Amino acid sequence: MLLDRFPRVALAHRPTPLEALPRLSDRLGGPRILVKRDDCTGLAGGGNKSRQLEYLLGDALSQGADTLITHGAIQSNHVRQTAAAAAKLGLRCRLILERRTDHGDPDYLQSGNVLMDYLLGAEIAAILPRGADMAAATIALGDECRRAGGKPYIIPGGAASALGALGYVDCAGELAGQADRAGLTIDHVILASGSGGTHAGLVAGFHAIEPRIAVTGFSVGVGTNQHDHVLSLARDTWSLIGGAGTVGSGEVRVSDVAAGAGYGMPGETTIEAIRLVARCEGIMLDPVYTGKAMAGLMAMIGEGLFTPDETVVFIHTGGLPSLFAYKYLFGDEQAGGSALT
Repeated sequence: MLLDRFPRVALAHRPTPLEALPRLSDRLGGPRILVKRDDCTGLAGGGNKSRQLEYLLGDALSQGADTLITHGAIQSNHVRQTAAAAAKLGLRCRLILERRTDHGDPDYLQSGNVLMDYLLGAEIAAILPRGADMAAATIALGDECRRAGGKPYIIPGGAASALGALGYVDCAGELAGQADRAGLTIDHVILASGSGGTHAGLVAGFHAIEPRIAVTGFSVGVGTNQHDHVLSLARDTWSLIGGAGTVGSGEVRVSDVAAGAGYGMPGETTIEAIRLVARCEGIMLDPVYTGKAMAGLMAMIGEGLFTPDETVVFIHTGGLPSLFAYKYLFGDEQAGGSALT
């Protein structure tokens, strides 16, 4: 697919592990479940955005940029990884954050990803109210940077662009190769679907190498037309790599069964999914993305949508730092344990 013709900066530890989850599979009584550990990409705690940023920062450096500008929710994993990439490459990083939820807990506002943003040396230029035009705000910040003599490169929220999605076109090939070497046939791929770049890249990648694999994204928000958004981005990605034809509408599968009350607001099924995976497999999920995706997978298994001999790969997109911003969700665990004195 000629990905080598796009400038790329090495940021992620690749390939990430593909691990079996036998205790979880047995507990759920469902298909064979494996996890693609993209929480292990390494950059400031890891996560999926590291793969996407490799292509975006390759483009930024080719243009001579000296400042990265992006935006996201207060506890954005994308923002944290962008700040880390800027630090690694010696670039300035300016951020605009959005109060996308009504959380007022100090842990949410000051811990987790926010703390890491500061530690990484990023400048939080503004914190805007929910519903603000974040794209316009980043453009204005870019103009300000240029007037001051800087050379900004604006990265869309979630690194969600056709160029960023190339990171997961590449990941589809990496995953297929790992499965082949292990003698496995992948039937389904499951992930959280938010800004859409990871989802679109996987759809485009498997469209090229193995269209029969079903890629299902569980929406992490409400009130968005996630299917059409991901389909449009997948088609743009396919066009960017020079693919013939187009990606079919049916290749994009989206469910909102685990969306809860909206972005950053997990329901009880998400909290239970986080507990279950931690206690069965020693793997941590987060309340915003991966916990919702696992809750969605558990719902599919409960509905009997898989046969016991099928193989499902869960894409772990990271997000561990945000778990500490949601400490209040897990108060009963702390109350039931031994106090540290």
